[in-house]
Amino acid sequence: MPSTTGVYNQEGDRFMSACQDAKIRISDTTNGQWRRIKSINALDVGWSILDVDFSHDGNYIIYSSWSQNIHLCNICGDEDVHQALFLAPDRPYRTAVFSLRFTPDDSEIIAGANNGTIFIFDRERNERTLMIDAHEDDLSSVCLASESGEIIYSGGEDGPIKIWDRRLLRETNPQPIGQLAGHFDSITHIDSRQDGRYLLTNSKDQSIKLWDIRKLATTAGIEATRRSVSRQDWDYRWHSYVGKVVKKKLPGDCSVMTYYGHSVARTLIRARFSPRHTTGQRFIYCGDGMGRVIIYNLLTGQVERTLDGGHSREVVRDVSWHPYENNIVSSGWDGKLLRWGNIRPE
Repeated sequence: MPSTTGVYNQEGDRFMSACQDAKIRISDTTNGQWRRIKSINALDVGWSILDVDFSHDGNYIIYSSWSQNIHLCNICGDEDVHQALFLAPDRPYRTAVFSLRFTPDDSEIIAGANNGTIFIFDRERNERTLMIDAHEDDLSSVCLASESGEIIYSGGEDGPIKIWDRRLLRETNPQPIGQLAGHFDSITHIDSRQDGRYLLTNSKDQSIKLWDIRKLATTAGIEATRRSVSRQDWDYRWHSYVGKVVKKKLPGDCSVMTYYGHSVARTLIRARFSPRHTTGQRFIYCGDGMGRVIIYNLLTGQVERTLDGGHSREVVRDVSWHPYENNIVSSGWDGKLLRWGNIRPE
């Protein structure tokens, strides 16, 4: 069964994986000794579990699928909690939440869904409090800019990345405080450096871009990205990338750096900053459509290491670098979770 996602929690003592068999598995990874502590049978799963997240207090996880609901479960305790959180019971079409995150204080859950929608669910009130028409097509990824939880990044099938101020969000005529543009094709994943300035995006144009939100896109740059994305006619779910990787810049590209060398195909492959504590976030690492894990030097753009040979050239959708130890876990469509040790470049 394809593994769809796998992540360490922020302390690195828990690892959660999800697979197309509709099971979520949580392991205690203390001192590198993996021990299964919980297996959750996911509910209301269409095709597969799409995303998961740990709460910051370490007590809960959330997961999403092709469903009107997201689900909240406890990790420990005498009684199991498995609660459906209703996001869109009144929508006339099927909902899929591709990306979801707890806010830093765990009081809210932010979710990005098909049809370009951002949902915000208030845990204390136990209800959806906002439903924002944020993008013109499916929204693949949402991300918080920093520990303050005030700024949200979003991106998806329409191309531009949008920046939102949580304090200003209203359902009527929602307006981003800025946009970033420069990819030739759609966004598959966003990760924040958690400093309120820098973020990275992975894209179906076979590149990763680094951005500084102090350098926003112009109207002309946003339109150039939209036009480029609208001309793409390959279906990444079924086809290999049909063109040459374009290494020139679109007019109005406001990115800081672009990284080439990995493959994006068949699914929303993820890319992330390396950990702050052990690497100073000097690297970017990502999954790959050809079964590899690629590590880039953040400053030079060069490929520092390629981890290969374990996933039989099957898609690696997700990757997670331990926050304090020198290992990466990759989640592959061959059904394997692989832990790669001693991987930090010098």
